[in-house]
Amino acid sequence: MTMDSSTTRTSGPARQALGGYGERVAERHLVAAGLVVLDRNWRCDEGEIDLVCREAGVLVVVEVKTRTSVAHGTPHEAITDAKLDRLHRLGQRWALVHQLRPPETRVDLVAVLRPRRGAATVDHVRGLA
Repeated sequence: MTMDSSTTRTSGPARQALGGYGERVAERHLVAAGLVVLDRNWRCDEGEIDLVCREAGVLVVVEVKTRTSVAHGTPHEAITDAKLDRLHRLGQRWALVHQLRPPETRVDLVAVLRPRRGAATVDHVRGLA
C-alpha cells in the first residue's frame, strides 16, 4: 500500500516493485562501470545479497537501497554496522558455497533515488567499512 502524497513509505507489492526497479538500475550502472555480475538475490539462512559482482580480482557484495525521497532517511543511513557485518559474512559464505577464494572481498552500496518526476539518480559507494 502506498501512503498519501505527504509520505513516501511503501509496503507489500509496491515496495517489492520499487526494490526490483532499484536493483535493475543498480545492475545496469555497475555493468557500465565495468563490474561483472555473478549472482542476483542470493539467499541463505543468514540473509540475502542483492548483487554479487567481480571487479578485477575483487569479489564485490552489493547492497542496493532504493528510495523515492529522503524524507525518512537516505539509503546510506539504512546501512547499520550490524547490516555491514552481515553482508561481509554473506560474502564469505557465497564464496565458500561457490568454491571461490577471492584475494579480496568488499561491500559496496548502490543508492538509487527515484523521485516522482525525473530520472533516477545513482550513488555507488565502494568499500563500505
